[in-house]
Parts: sequence; structure tokens; C-alpha cells
Amino acid sequence: MKPTDNPSYQSAFHIKPAEVMNQLPTQFFATLVQKVNREINAGHDVINLGQGNPDTPTPGHIVKAVQEAAANPLYHKYSPFTGFSFLKEAIAKRYLEDYGVELDPETEVAVLFGGKTGLVQLPQILLNPGDLCLVPDPGYPDYWSGVALAKAEMSFMPLRKDNAFLPDFGSISEADRRRAKLMFLNYPNNPTSATAPLSFYEDTVKFAAENGIVVASDFAYGAIGFDGQRPVSFLQAPHAKEVGVEFYTLSKTYNMAGWRVGFALGNREIISMINLLQDHIYVSLFGGIQAAAGEALTASQDCVYELVKRYESRRNAFFTGLADIGWQAEKPGGSFFSWLPVPKGYTSTSFADLLLQEAKVAVAPGIGFGEHGEGYVRVGLLTSEERLQEAARRIGELKLFK
Repeated sequence: MKPTDNPSYQSAFHIKPAEVMNQLPTQFFATLVQKVNREINAGHDVINLGQGNPDTPTPGHIVKAVQEAAANPLYHKYSPFTGFSFLKEAIAKRYLEDYGVELDPETEVAVLFGGKTGLVQLPQILLNPGDLCLVPDPGYPDYWSGVALAKAEMSFMPLRKDNAFLPDFGSISEADRRRAKLMFLNYPNNPTSATAPLSFYEDTVKFAAENGIVVASDFAYGAIGFDGQRPVSFLQAPHAKEVGVEFYTLSKTYNMAGWRVGFALGNREIISMINLLQDHIYVSLFGGIQAAAGEALTASQDCVYELVKRYESRRNAFFTGLADIGWQAEKPGGSFFSWLPVPKGYTSTSFADLLLQEAKVAVAPGIGFGEHGEGYVRVGLLTSEERLQEAARRIGELKLFK
């Protein structure tokens, strides 16, 4: 008899996870997905505005580039661990053209398996157990994941409407300033859709330098700005590279979410540490993907301009629908999200549940992004204008705003 056939042997053997596995934050949005899927499986026509997944395909010239590159034997071998030079040169060229920021491709650019990878890695690179990280609230929940994996601690920076959803550095306690080693920022912002002016980043650099805090700028929506305004990069602020790095991804700019291509840009010491950690974890991206990413960055950017126009048109159509039903909210200045206040008498979760159950419209409750997200829901502009207007019409039938 094999040992595993012995019941007493089986009952005595238990898999015990490392403590850090029990410290990971709950994936709040897994519950939302389950709720939406239940309604869809029951046969309902759900307009899902709770997601953050681009709904249109990757532009054809980028797809063609990977198809051609896949046949190149050069890319069938291991890629250079830090990525091909042509890809790092391409992102440096794009930043120079778009933001006027000069980057050394070899020392100030790290290739990532998507932006999220770098955001989760950075706390593990910079924080020891018990160290403090300043995190926006509301904010992208995966910041919390990286801090948990580092066994570090968080102090939340409230993002309030009366401060244009920017953190107030003056309200951060002296104790937190002394302890903090890392700070996450994200503009255009998920979930609030707020944008940040250059003056804010100038203040950020000053605050970081005075307190010895590394800045991590999450610029995932950096290409998506409305009303003729291009979002500002943190790296445009003087001396920004001395205090931090910026994370950029092709997921939103080129509808390449499933391709998993991102970059860390800026401070040379941090870029070197990111590359070192990745040397121990990965063997770089498939070369064919890198070739296609390089094509995306260096070819005509008309596809990006068209994408931004599409999101702006959707925003305008949706907010026309909101005005018709009396739901008052500020139009987003960037990203592909809208941040909408819930009506009196509801929490963000109860209101989201009501919309799903009664209007068959899915939105993301603000509480999932942090304590200060309560009172809001996040709506993704990730479906057609017609469906967005239909969503507003369905919500209007509940007569919550008049």
C-alpha cells in the first residue's frame, strides 16, 4: 500500500502557508464579478460598467507586428533579461516626444510584465518589515498587495473632492513623515478620474526630498486626457528623477491589457534594483511581444488620438444621460472612469447592489478602493455610447435623483 492510501497518513499531513499569504488584502472585486456573473447567468442583459478592462481590440498594425515577429527565430531564444535595447529606446523616444522628458534607455528604463508587476515589486525592493508606505485613499488596491508582501505598513492619504482629489501633504503627521519610505501617487486617477497639475508634482518632489520618501507615480492612464489637455507626467517636474520613478503601461494607451507590457522609468538606483529583482524571477518578455510594443511606441500615434476621442465622446454621451435623470457629477478630466456620488440613504455597496438588481447596471462601489471611497461609485466608460446612454436611462427609471 502506498503511503497516500493510508487515511491516517492523509489526515496527519497539512499544508501550512507562510504568514504573508494570510496578510494579503481581500480581492474586493472578485465579489463584484461573482454578482455580475450571477445576473448574466440568470439571463439578464447586464450593462457592466464596473470593469477596468479596455473593450476595443489592439490596433491592427500592432497585431501584425507580433504576427511577423513570432516567425523570427531570434525571438525564439531567451530575450536579454533586462529587455531588448530597441524597446527601451522606443519608450524613451515616446516620453521625449510626449512629455519632453529625457531618459537614458539603459539606466533609466526597466521593462516590466505589465505595470502592476512593478507596482507590486517596488515595496518589496524598498521596504523592510514594519516600514511605512503612504498610499492614496481611495486608490488602486494592488498598492496594498505589494506593501503586504513586503510585510510593511500603510498610512492612507485621503483624496477629497474639496482638494481636487489630490493628497494634502501638509496634513500628514510628523510621525508618518519620519517613518515613511515610499509613497504611491496615480494621476489620471483610478478611481476618481482626477488629473494633477505640474505644480502638484513640483510640491511632491519638494515634500519627498525633505522627508526622504521615494515617489512611485502610477501613470497607467497617462495618454487619456480630455478637453484638449494632455495629462502631466511626474517626471516633468524638475528633479523628479532624483526622488522617484514612474510606471507606464501599454495596456490602456494601445488596448494591450492582455499583452502585459509596462515600464518603470526614472531614478537609476531604483531601476537597477528592479532589474536585479527581475533577474531572479523572470527571463524577460517574449521577444515578439517586445517587437510589437516597440512598433506601438514608434509608429503613428493616430490610434491613440482616436482612442482618446472615443472615450471623450463616450464621456459626453454618458454625462448627457446623467443630466437628463438629474444625477449631478463632475465630468472626468482623464482616465476612462467616472466617479459619481451615490444618492442620500445609500452606501456605495447598497447603491451598487440596487443598480445591479433593479437596473441591471454594474458599477464598482467606492468602498472597494478605500475608506474615503465611500459615498461614490466608479463607472467605466468601456462600452458604446448607446449602451452608456441606456445605462443612464435604466438608472433614471429608479427615480432616485428627482
